[in-house]
Amino acid sequence: MRTTLTLDPDVAARLTRLVEHSDEPFKAVVNRLLRQALRDLDGTTRTPPELPRRVLDSPLVPGVDLLRLNALADELEALEFVAPSDDSR
Repeated sequence: MRTTLTLDPDVAARLTRLVEHSDEPFKAVVNRLLRQALRDLDGTTRTPPELPRRVLDSPLVPGVDLLRLNALADELEALEFVAPSDDSR
């Protein structure tokens, strides 16, 4: 579609600077920026920002429920009380 568009001076200046620092023609830069703005308005193609990730070494093995460790310690203590090992006598 061919259309005439009147740009405000500040917008025209920014577009001109973008075109000067780009390998694209003016028309391609304008179309790319309009597509990007329209996608942002739709909100349908937004991807969440990439968050930094840190990999940590852990002595825990997969499947260990950290919330149950205290209960496990209590159970082991109860078992030791009921049937003390030979080392504790």
